[in-house]
Amino acid sequence: MKIAFYGSSLLSSYWNGAATYYRGLIHALAARGHEVTFYEPDAFGRQERRDIEPPDWCRVVVWQPDAEGLSTVAAEAAHADLVVKASGVGVLDEEILAAVMESARPGALRVFWDVDAPATLADLAADPDQPLARALPTLDGVLTYGGGAAIEAEYRERGARDCVSIFNALDPTTHHPVPPDPRYECDLAFLGNRLPDREARVRTFLFEPARALPDLTFLLGGAGWEQGSVPPNLRVLGHVPTAEHNAFNCTPRAVLNISRESMATRGFSPATRIFEAAGAAACIITDAWEGIETILAPGREIIVARDGADVAEAMRTLTPERAREIGEAAQARVLAEHTYDLRALEVERVLGRWRARKAEAA
Repeated sequence: MKIAFYGSSLLSSYWNGAATYYRGLIHALAARGHEVTFYEPDAFGRQERRDIEPPDWCRVVVWQPDAEGLSTVAAEAAHADLVVKASGVGVLDEEILAAVMESARPGALRVFWDVDAPATLADLAADPDQPLARALPTLDGVLTYGGGAAIEAEYRERGARDCVSIFNALDPTTHHPVPPDPRYECDLAFLGNRLPDREARVRTFLFEPARALPDLTFLLGGAGWEQGSVPPNLRVLGHVPTAEHNAFNCTPRAVLNISRESMATRGFSPATRIFEAAGAAACIITDAWEGIETILAPGREIIVARDGADVAEAMRTLTPERAREIGEAAQARVLAEHTYDLRALEVERVLGRWRARKAEAA
C-alpha cells in the first residue's frame, strides 16, 4: 500500500513529541511492505535540529509552508492508497487537511490521525463548526495516539465514521539498554517539553520531591525549561536529542513520567516516554492515570505515584537492586506485548475493515 502521511516531522523531535511515535509506526509498516512518504513543513527550526537523516525505510519530503509548497505536496496525495493528515502539524493545519483530502483519489482511504486527541476534542467542543468538525463525516476514519474507549466514542459522537486508538509502543532497535553516561547521573530524571498543561504537574511531581529530598539529585530534560527558578538539587539540561534518550533513561536510578493534564484526565494515553524507558530497562515512576495497569503492572513493572509526596516516598525506599528488578520486568513486558510491530498489525486490521466498508458502499 502506498501511504502519503502529512505530519509535523519525522526527522526532528525538537518541539515535536510525536516524532518517536511516527518513526516507530512508519518503520514497522515499511517492514511489512508498505511504501510510505512523510511530508513535513520546514518550520520551527526543526530541520536545523534533526535527530535523524531521511531513513531508507521512508521517503521524506520537506516542504515550504506556504501556498505554493502546500499545493505541490498535496498534489502527490492523488497517487496514494492511504492519505493521512496528522494533527498538530503546527502550520496550515486546516489548509493541509482540506487540500490533501481533496487531492486523494476516490478509492483511497482518507484518515485523520490524532496525536493529541484530548486537546483536539477540547478544541472541537469549543468550536463545533471548525473545518475538522465538518470534515469528520467525510473521512473513512480517525486513528489516535491514545485515549481508549472514551476518546473513540467522543469522536464517533462528533461524526467520525469510526475511531480506533493505536497506542504508543517500543521500537527495540531504537530504544534499548546502553552503558551509563556521566552526563545523566542522578537519582531521578524527567524528560518532557515545557507545555502549558504540563508545567503545573511537573512542579508537583518533580519540583516538590526535589525540595523534600535535598540530599538526592534530580535532572530535567526538554525544551523550554531553561528559564525559571528550580530547586538547587535539580539540574536543567534543555533539549535532549532522541539519540541520547537511551543514555538518559539508563543512567539515573529511576526516571519519571509526567502526563500532560489533558492526557491524565482522559486516561488511556500512555506516553512515548514510558515505552522508551521500559525498552531501556529503566525503573519508571509515573503519575497516576486510568489504564496504566493495561500497559504495565503497578508495583511490579512500574511505580505509580498520586502526587509529589508519593514520588518522594518511592525514592526514599527505592534501592538500586529493586530499581533494576522493576526495569527488567517492564522491558520484558513491552517486548512481549507493546512493540510497534504489533501496533502495525493493529493498523492493518483497522484499515482492512475500513477498506472493506468502503468497497461495499461503492
